[in-house]
Amino acid sequence: MDLKDLIHSLKEVEDRRKHPRVLLDLPLEYRTEFDRHPRGGIVIDASEIGFLIHSTENMLLRTQLKIAVLYPCEYCLAKLDVYAEIVWKKFDNRGKRYLYGLRFNAIHAEDQSKLKGLLRGNSEPLPPTQIRPS
Repeated sequence: MDLKDLIHSLKEVEDRRKHPRVLLDLPLEYRTEFDRHPRGGIVIDASEIGFLIHSTENMLLRTQLKIAVLYPCEYCLAKLDVYAEIVWKKFDNRGKRYLYGLRFNAIHAEDQSKLKGLLRGNSEPLPPTQIRPS
């Protein structure tokens, strides 16, 4: 199954989804609970509750990941941090890679705002709310 086939199959089930998915092509760095060395992958699509990613690493279901997604913001790269769990995986023979469905476990309010901005298709997420010291 190549990426076009995967996207086509995702579009077929899109109407049934509670949280619509948005196609992205963003690099990510992740660390597992078992290995603190950073690994790389690509976010294929995202929703408010999770990501579809691909990576060359073989990981177990239910593995907990700390993820940093890099995305363009004006003239630099910004970072979105989330914690997620692998809920499904599939090996893609053609691409020699693993596809993973991730569900978010935790995301900070500021990063949730960034995610919503990316899902709306903005290259620049919502700015964080300013809190004045008392």
